Amino acid sequence: MKSRFFARLWIGLIAILFAETPLNAGGRPESVRIASITTYVDGKPLAAGAPNVVVAQGWLEAELKKRGIRLDWIPVSESNVGPLINEAFAARRIDFAAYGDLPGIILNAAGISTRIVVPSGRGGDTYLVVPVTSQAKSIVDLKGKRIAVHRGRPWELPFVKLIDAHGLSYADFKIYNANPQTGASALVAGAVDAVFSPSGYQLEDKGVGKILWSSKGAPLDWKYRAELWGAEGFLQRYPEIAQIVATAYVKAAYWSSLEENKEEVIRRATLAGTPESVIRRQYEDVSLPWRERWSPLADEFFYEHYRQTVRFALDKQLIRRPVDVNGLIDARFVKGAIKALQLENHWSERGSGSRATDAHVSSR
Repeated sequence: MKSRFFARLWIGLIAILFAETPLNAGGRPESVRIASITTYVDGKPLAAGAPNVVVAQGWLEAELKKRGIRLDWIPVSESNVGPLINEAFAARRIDFAAYGDLPGIILNAAGISTRIVVPSGRGGDTYLVVPVTSQAKSIVDLKGKRIAVHRGRPWELPFVKLIDAHGLSYADFKIYNANPQTGASALVAGAVDAVFSPSGYQLEDKGVGKILWSSKGAPLDWKYRAELWGAEGFLQRYPEIAQIVATAYVKAAYWSSLEENKEEVIRRATLAGTPESVIRRQYEDVSLPWRERWSPLADEFFYEHYRQTVRFALDKQLIRRPVDVNGLIDARFVKGAIKALQLENHWSERGSGSRATDAHVSSR
């Protein structure tokens, strides 16, 4: 599967090697193309996460329009985000994308240069879900069993941290590479004994399974991450435009981080059909204050996460050569946005954090 992905990646790259972003007469791009996970509600596209707020605020579109630049949102299916966005970056069909850490590292290791423009908060939670009839009490009880995990997606690293904390490895399980939707179906059909995904509460509420373990209560570096990435060529050629995009995302993060907007953030998260009760439980985390959940800071905690992720990708042979973490983020854009919006004291930087041990594992 990995070999097919890289083959498609390079074929796409060679085919359009000299393709460029269309320019208008002023030497600026005709459009800014941002890929975003999108669902359709009543036939209308609905962007997920930060792009949803960016669209609602309208600031980015207005600022680009002043400069004669069109804003194009490129919809991406939730079921196959990483490969679709990586192929789009390789083919120069997009300039920015909001997606996960592992796919971005895989793309850079393959020689396609993108950079993190805006870190996206402190991460999301993952869940180990087993059938409601399962007698398992912890991951140890699933040794030798079938577990569905979507390989190469951001939540694969938390899964490895969980099994490592118990002295286990991939060899102790029968691992099935399946996206969350396919994994859930396999769980219902009895084709797997557990699924590891970010959709634990949905599966529990539907009676599909029960949550055996959650990353809540574990160290913050056990959460999976997704960021706003930009094509390096675009960032170097149009730094002024890239700064506008970054500022829009930091503005959205600031708005979301305000306590008075919490209920609206939750309401927006339900628009794609996820029940409010699920959204509220996903956001509940005593270790992560609401404001800090949305932090766009590239601090030591952030860099350490990416160092760990690169080591993981190398160890699992998801990539064949290392990626320079220090060069993976173009920090000037967040710094510029923070200064322009006068948010220097709004978020706090974090250190690299504690290391995962058995004591950090929380089972239900």
